[in-house]
Amino acid sequence: MRPTNLRDFVAKGTDLFMKAEYINPFLESARIVIEQVANIRPSTGQLGIKDVKFVEKFIWIQIGMTGQMQGDIVFGLHEDVALKVVSAMMGGYVITEMDEMSKSAISELGNMISGNASTMLFNQGVRVDITPPKLLHSATSAGFLPKKALTIPLIMEGIGELDIQVLIV
Repeated sequence: MRPTNLRDFVAKGTDLFMKAEYINPFLESARIVIEQVANIRPSTGQLGIKDVKFVEKFIWIQIGMTGQMQGDIVFGLHEDVALKVVSAMMGGYVITEMDEMSKSAISELGNMISGNASTMLFNQGVRVDITPPKLLHSATSAGFLPKKALTIPLIMEGIGELDIQVLIV
């Protein structure tokens, strides 16, 4: 049986367990928001720790966090998956390129997920503020050094995967 949250995945007593407590609101929020705006019910992929590397043909939505949580939440998805998600958000209208409207829609998805998750964290007694989403469209524009992160993919049947990566300091 696959664990459904990082609390089941990471051993207590480690720094990572503390960080794992913070990913669950983002996971739950992503499920809710994606289902609401794109009419897709995502399932949870394999939880893990991996090196976050920005690669070509991927869209990255970076949301900074301040307050009791310091760091970034990064949502990563292949450009083709981003186009399918934006198409679903637009009620099925087929989107074929990542133009300004598409970039705005995918950024707003990250913003909605993060805003909802910050409310969940607040309700758990964790005060955080989020920054506006920063859309990174290629490895060269990212200016981001590879780091280890707690990662969980959300699998959207017929569309692809959205990776949620937590980089908390």
